[in-house]
Amino acid sequence: MGAVSVPTPKATHTVDLFVIGGGINGCGIARDAAGRGLSVELAEMNDLASATSSASTKLFHGGLRYLEYFEMRLVREALIERETLLRAMPHISWPMRFVLPYHKDMRFEGETPTSKLLSVIMPWTRGRRPAWLIRLGLFLYDHLGGRKILPATSTVDLTMAPEGKPLKDKYRKAYEYSDCWIEDSRLVALNARDAEARGAVINTRTKVVSAERDGALWQIVLEDQDTAQLRKVHARALVNAGGPWVENVIRNTVRVNATEGVRLVRGSHIVTRKLFDHGKCYFFQGQDGRIIFAIPYETDFTLIGTTDSDHEDPNAKPECTPQEADYLCNFASEYFRKPVTREDIIWTYSGVRPLYDDGATSATAATRDYVLKLETSGPAPLLNVFGGKITTYRKLAEAAMARLAPYFDKPDGQWTAGVALPGGDFAVDGVATLVDNLQENYAFLDDFWAKRLVRAYGTDAAVILGGAKSAEDLGQSFGATLTEREIDWLMDKEYARRAEDVVWRRSKLGLRMSKAEIEALDVWMTKHKGGGPVDLSTAMPT
Repeated sequence: MGAVSVPTPKATHTVDLFVIGGGINGCGIARDAAGRGLSVELAEMNDLASATSSASTKLFHGGLRYLEYFEMRLVREALIERETLLRAMPHISWPMRFVLPYHKDMRFEGETPTSKLLSVIMPWTRGRRPAWLIRLGLFLYDHLGGRKILPATSTVDLTMAPEGKPLKDKYRKAYEYSDCWIEDSRLVALNARDAEARGAVINTRTKVVSAERDGALWQIVLEDQDTAQLRKVHARALVNAGGPWVENVIRNTVRVNATEGVRLVRGSHIVTRKLFDHGKCYFFQGQDGRIIFAIPYETDFTLIGTTDSDHEDPNAKPECTPQEADYLCNFASEYFRKPVTREDIIWTYSGVRPLYDDGATSATAATRDYVLKLETSGPAPLLNVFGGKITTYRKLAEAAMARLAPYFDKPDGQWTAGVALPGGDFAVDGVATLVDNLQENYAFLDDFWAKRLVRAYGTDAAVILGGAKSAEDLGQSFGATLTEREIDWLMDKEYARRAEDVVWRRSKLGLRMSKAEIEALDVWMTKHKGGGPVDLSTAMPT
């Protein structure tokens, strides 16, 4: 993002807060600020959630392994947030049980504070994770966050339980605990949509080419990525939630001096054919001390991840390397009775976590906590956002607004806890009832179609279907239950402009659609709304 010299048009308007970045942190802050009565505008240079926020392991979780780093505040905050978020988005998030098989040879990642401490006081363990320590960690996990919805940890006899059938015989015992699934890309889109409903302006495919202080205001120049048209906005405060580009925004877009830096850590995942029949997730511990998850995914698949590798350039597209794919296959094969091979892989994806550079010796050890740095060298403040977990995005937004509050005239206080996102205005255990009602009112929906719509849109599913009496009433079919009516909704309400926005972010229907079907969808979207062509070489499964 080098410094750009551009003719600056006349400012169109002034807002209280301008947010750079359309990932979960940027959209979460925009929603929180708009709900407090501030005027807000956000710019994302690509599609919403097009980078880190669509490439997570899809979990709301406390981070069991972070206990080994003694990050108690982070874990406690995340554990509390799980249930707060569940109540606000029961369509895109749901409870999940995690099965942690135990074997006496399980080992620590060597650089954790816990492993170092144990090597001193109990040197005979030789880097192993003893069962009592795992059980102690799970006890803390159960009690730090004040659980009310999620069930507590239990012990599983793998020789008898169905969860043991896919595993090797040496795994005879497991611990089972609770965390939650989250549809990460949809979480971002729904936060953006709710922010807009509360008055925010959301700009996708709009790049901030420069931002500089102009008296008591920020002067921000924006470029439409499709038309190259420039416009200028003034703002009383600026938030840099650029994710992997946060440091580039500081140095090259805003051009201020800052000592803080970002550590880019690539996390890769593989999606395989369905490896087991039950609906629980596996938490696997490796001989190298790392952990991975094997998670039921999109009904017919299994998601396995993640890796931790340093990533040097935010502009270099993150990809799951052959070495990372082999690592994940081999890791999972240490547990599964039937080895996981390259031939089982249907799709891979990779994202870059923009972690605060705390000087950790390894990518795995780098903190996952968020860090907010307020830069006040002029009267108009700049808040830079580093790191964070998807689970704590709402708390991050509250913390951001607390830092910015002195610069505004008494904005309304905290309000987002438990407030439903669009489509989430029903009980945590109400999905089955919604699915039943949808099929009763729309008899042409099969089980997969009805459940997919409810899991994506919640109570809005019926709004999308409207008065349709048959599938034909929903317009052109693009395959995999995706219809013209749904595409209209995604383009009008959820900022989708290209086929890849729909089939790889607003949904994962790309796993079920052919190249020809995705091409036809992209042609239709381009014709109807002026979207650009999709790069099928990067959008199709590998």
